[in-house]
Amino acid sequence: MSAWLTAIRPRTLPAAIGPILVANVLAWSHGHFAWLIAVSSMGCALLLQIGVNLANDYFDFRSGVDTDDRLGPMRVTQQGLIAPEKVRNAMALSLVAAVAVGLYLIYIGGPIVAFLAAFSVLGALCYSGGPYPLASHGLGEVAAFVYFGLVAIVGVYFIHTGTTHADAWILASCLGLLNAAIMLVNNTRDISTDQKAGKRTLAVRIGLANARSLYTVLLFAPIMLTILQFLLLEGSGWLALAVGLTLPMARSLANAFQQSQGAALNPLLGRTALLTLMFSLAYSVGLALSVLFPAQS
Repeated sequence: MSAWLTAIRPRTLPAAIGPILVANVLAWSHGHFAWLIAVSSMGCALLLQIGVNLANDYFDFRSGVDTDDRLGPMRVTQQGLIAPEKVRNAMALSLVAAVAVGLYLIYIGGPIVAFLAAFSVLGALCYSGGPYPLASHGLGEVAAFVYFGLVAIVGVYFIHTGTTHADAWILASCLGLLNAAIMLVNNTRDISTDQKAGKRTLAVRIGLANARSLYTVLLFAPIMLTILQFLLLEGSGWLALAVGLTLPMARSLANAFQQSQGAALNPLLGRTALLTLMFSLAYSVGLALSVLFPAQS
């Protein structure tokens, strides 16, 4: 059980929880909400995230990316804790379960949601595997932005409402940037070992100094975007205030990232995922307050 918990990487699960949580709250704030959609979307997202993690563990072992020189947290396949075939089968089971849970969402959302479901499963497999692994060609951060930002939030909002909204796209961009930051921490830590393995992540391509600058942008842009939404687009003051409370945490992370490299970045992986969750919670609270106390918004 301990090995399987290591394999599913619980510290990364906020990357899936945060976007789905806040997407459901956004739909509620716009007058559309169904508990079954909320629960199903959360379960589907968690199963997809677990499937992605298992796929990464399996495919990086098979491709030779994970070796004894690895600086990151333990990988169960590379360490021989779980047989590769079992990790592969668990990956397949997770993705099948995600689709099974998502059948209700497809029923409600129709062909568009069916396409998004197929697109998500394909993305889970192609992140580390397939003939053109996204993670090995500098597209890991882009994939995080698309799948854990745009697809997750706009998709869930669409299932609730049957349409899209500018607020959903702005929110999706915010969470997509934060999830891209999680990916950037992982890839920056592994610059040296990825270079040896021929894995051309974004961090490998742009170098440590530029990766540090990009990380800072990815952390602060969502907060600034939310504040600008309030100032320029008549957004909620409650929302800007709640999200602004995550600024000290973002600043602390940015400072720590500037001074760390290699294995020293491991703690920042979980802390960046926690920031994503805290931003989502703050955004959700801000939305709730804007509905309950509209006169102060």
